[in-house]
Amino acid sequence: MHQANLCFSKVKKDCIKFIKSQETSTEKFKGKEKMIKSFLIPICFWIAKKAKNKKPYFVGLAGGQGTGKTTISSIIKIILIKYFKLKVFKISVDDFYKTRKDRSLLSKRVHPMLLTRGVPGTHDINLMLNFFKKMKSKKFKSLKVPSFNKAVDDRSIKKNWQSIKEKPDVIIFEGWCVGAKPVSNKSLKRSINSMEKVKDSKFVWRKYVNQQLKSKYKNLYSQLNCLIYLKAKNFSLLQKWRLKQEHKLRLKNKKRDKNKIMNKEDVLNFMQTYQRITENMFKTMPKFASIVMHLNSNHQIKSTVYKNK
Repeated sequence: MHQANLCFSKVKKDCIKFIKSQETSTEKFKGKEKMIKSFLIPICFWIAKKAKNKKPYFVGLAGGQGTGKTTISSIIKIILIKYFKLKVFKISVDDFYKTRKDRSLLSKRVHPMLLTRGVPGTHDINLMLNFFKKMKSKKFKSLKVPSFNKAVDDRSIKKNWQSIKEKPDVIIFEGWCVGAKPVSNKSLKRSINSMEKVKDSKFVWRKYVNQQLKSKYKNLYSQLNCLIYLKAKNFSLLQKWRLKQEHKLRLKNKKRDKNKIMNKEDVLNFMQTYQRITENMFKTMPKFASIVMHLNSNHQIKSTVYKNK
């Protein structure tokens, strides 16, 4: 307890500053200090202990749309750097989306729905595997990694990519489908929403996505050293939170082209592409994730369950 209190006193200022930078005039985070002290600091002690024996230590962080993955992973990063003096690099699976051009080609070759980013199969898997390989290499020198601009729905130009000049102690790899398992072939035959029923009546899209999870993504996720899962109560809550997220994106891009920023109808349609995998993760992730953070309907961490503490 003494160590946790000492840690909190050292990281509080930076963590609160970051959280406030994510707030808008109409939306404020509640229970900031409790979240940091009661939940995130203990997780950081757990990660720091594990990372002593394996560098870099790969932390997978997963959660449905709008659960707060970016905020929570950023705070974990701040704590690990500030208190534990670790070198930490954070990247999102979103940064590895295929370019719009590549998704267009994929949509023509396999199924039109693959133009929409998000599901397994719309990421550049070779780029991700290369990232893991380079990070693990004993001969590591430096690496440039991609970033994705959601406001224009395309990969950022290379000069805006992130640079890693020194091998990290911890790498946080976050994303909505990180660690996701495939569903049974039998379950694919039942449409779970109107989008699947209308646009994927022959099951081509969902079979393709599921096959990606069985093969390439399984290989990718097997390289993670641990997995943290943010579990929401249900899918309708995620839809609500994702709408808030898009509103924040709209506020941040006031002076830019808003063509690629989604309205309410766009968001709800977009999220139907995530529904099958997300609902399967609700069932499967608590069984094998290293840490499960249960979120309440107010978007706050209610409890944390450790599989192996």
